[in-house]
Amino acid sequence: MGLSSAIAWMNLSPILNPKFRAPGRGRNRILFLATAFATIHPTLSPHHPCHRHYHSHYSPVRCLFPTPMANFSSAVSPRRRLRGVVFDMDGTLTVPVIDFAAMYKSVLGHDEHDRIRAQNPSGIDILHIIQNWAPDKQRRAYEVIADFERQGLDRLRIMPGAAELCAFLDSKKIRTGLITRNIKEAVDLFHQRFGRTFYPALSREFGSYKPNPAPLLHICSSWDVLPNEVIMVGDSLRDDVGCGKQAGAFTCLLDETGRYNPADYANLDLEPDFKVSSLDEVRHLLDAEFDLAP
Repeated sequence: MGLSSAIAWMNLSPILNPKFRAPGRGRNRILFLATAFATIHPTLSPHHPCHRHYHSHYSPVRCLFPTPMANFSSAVSPRRRLRGVVFDMDGTLTVPVIDFAAMYKSVLGHDEHDRIRAQNPSGIDILHIIQNWAPDKQRRAYEVIADFERQGLDRLRIMPGAAELCAFLDSKKIRTGLITRNIKEAVDLFHQRFGRTFYPALSREFGSYKPNPAPLLHICSSWDVLPNEVIMVGDSLRDDVGCGKQAGAFTCLLDETGRYNPADYANLDLEPDFKVSSLDEVRHLLDAEFDLAP
């Protein structure tokens, strides 16, 4: 649908009339026009220049206004209810310190690692790979993985912005949970260092692990909320976004370094609802996009 057709379809054609004068003055007039044009944003072609900005900025009208407008999204459409936030731990609430590439090579061997990596450009799911190994081989693999994870405990640091984000959620009485593929020992130390407890906090010992949606669905059930009233926040497209999408929750990809680009979203099942570069952005995003109602 072309732009003019979309405007006509939305009954917005009067704003194109040269004699039309938007109500209000100054900023209010700008907001009126922005609201009108933002309403047709979903009808734009994926190749439209506005569409390129949708996932790199949380504001759906970033292409019209380079500077975000406070509470603008609420003027465009009703805000969705959000009752809980579930976080990944490593690389999301904590600064990434585990050398996963070295871990995988230690478990698989260099040649096997390179072969599997070439077949899985989105990343290696080491826990899934070793799941069907012989018991002795599997036990040794888990020992190697746990050793890398324990080394990471000595260097565990809280991610900048995590305390402020959680304080904001606490002030809104929004539930906070945690899902990690790490061990319970790491979760316990994280809670101790952070000075607060996430509940439920599901570690690898839960049995099912991301991207399997079972942990997230378990948390939703324990909270007595619907999956579409929850958002999954994490730094892994495959594990965190995959888990959230399969559960039916909103998803937010934390990409601090810009390692994910639009080509990574070729599999639409893994396309995040939001993409941010810091936890500070998550706080502003939740406040702007959702009705935070416990």
